Amino acid sequence: MGAEWLAMIMFAIFLVLLLVGYPVAFSFAGTAVIFGAIGLLLGEFDLNRLIILFSRWFKAVDNFTLLAVPFFVFMGAILEKSGLAERMLTTIGMALGRLKGGLGLTVVIVGAMLAAATGVVAATVIVMGLLSLPTMVRYGYDHRLATGLITASGTLAQLLPPSLVLILLAQVVGVSVGDLFLGAMVPGLMLATIYGLWVIFKAYTKEGVAPALPEEARTIRGLALVGELLIAVVPILLLILAVLGSIFTGIATPTEAGAVGATAAVVLAALNRNMKMPVLAGATRSTAHITGLVLMILFCSTFFQLVFDQLGGQRLAQEILTGLPGGFWGFIIIANIAVFLLGINLEFIEITFIVMPIFVPAIRVLHELGETPFETLPSLMIWFTVMIAINLNMAFISPPVGFSLFYLQSVAPPEVKTLDIHRGALPFMALQGVALILVMVFPATVLWLPSVVG
Repeated sequence: MGAEWLAMIMFAIFLVLLLVGYPVAFSFAGTAVIFGAIGLLLGEFDLNRLIILFSRWFKAVDNFTLLAVPFFVFMGAILEKSGLAERMLTTIGMALGRLKGGLGLTVVIVGAMLAAATGVVAATVIVMGLLSLPTMVRYGYDHRLATGLITASGTLAQLLPPSLVLILLAQVVGVSVGDLFLGAMVPGLMLATIYGLWVIFKAYTKEGVAPALPEEARTIRGLALVGELLIAVVPILLLILAVLGSIFTGIATPTEAGAVGATAAVVLAALNRNMKMPVLAGATRSTAHITGLVLMILFCSTFFQLVFDQLGGQRLAQEILTGLPGGFWGFIIIANIAVFLLGINLEFIEITFIVMPIFVPAIRVLHELGETPFETLPSLMIWFTVMIAINLNMAFISPPVGFSLFYLQSVAPPEVKTLDIHRGALPFMALQGVALILVMVFPATVLWLPSVVG
């Protein structure tokens, strides 16, 4: 075994530190320093290997695609803090309010649109929780259905492009961000459709669960409503389509599209006379916070991986994962279980840098051995990555500690109980499980274009 036992202890202690709430970046760096020193004393770690660390750091920050992270975060923050997202939610709610379950459908539609505009789960869930949950409660929606819709729809930001999850996963896995965005489109829209069908089913099979909006509450009608839709919804929809379309067609890289999207969001806010200094300052602060978090974890995780690899941990993990009973599908099941369990306590950034560097080499070995049902490695990696992103959706709303539940709990009105939020998430976890199984059984839901398959 050599130093491999030391690497396993290192990884176990790292997980313990995370579970007790120690900051992820410091957990990465601290365990790397301590076990690197122990390995050096035991003659199992070569200090000269640390020279590679600086080249890895430089390579990481030199990655042009990572610049897309602050651009997309800033774009979403501007839409959120300028009130454009609120206006869009209100307008679509007026348009669909006459239907049973109309407010629920509004949450799904706006959740998908905000997901495609922000790429950040917390922002989407909190915005919809603040704006739509009090309205749904006021007009008689079942609390569990209302909260479940908000947490599930908000978590679509992890899957629908330009998801930050997909951008970071693309860097770790080594696939094109554009191809990964394309691969995630159908599963993301499939989940949104399933949520919409579920709320309609509940509205028309159980009286009073999701009533229509009363006539007196629909204050905007007719041509005025059409005009409001053109002003409040169409520009944001065109912005999303333009950003994603430019990436998909190859006109712009994700970074270039993100820069244009951020600029366009500022212009939209200015045209609506909402581009004030507090809005700009708040959006800038949110962007700096998330970008700094990503870079700090990236640097510290690189250090951790270097020590872990040098101690033989990567080699041992690869041998274990490739030798599981059931071969490729045994590996897929174990990987999904591990990601789901970690996702209950950790955010996607941490999971991306913890388990994916362990999974990726193993799945490549399985492909080289001819044990996977995919013809090309890129198609396998895109399918696997999208599947992990769907799994993270399940983990994010999983009681009792799913992050989306706490985001909503922080802004929920007093009459909505914590138990309602947690119980409301369970049906949507089941729906996400259905989507995960469909993606596993039918890879064409991800590999639906020749450019993605190739």
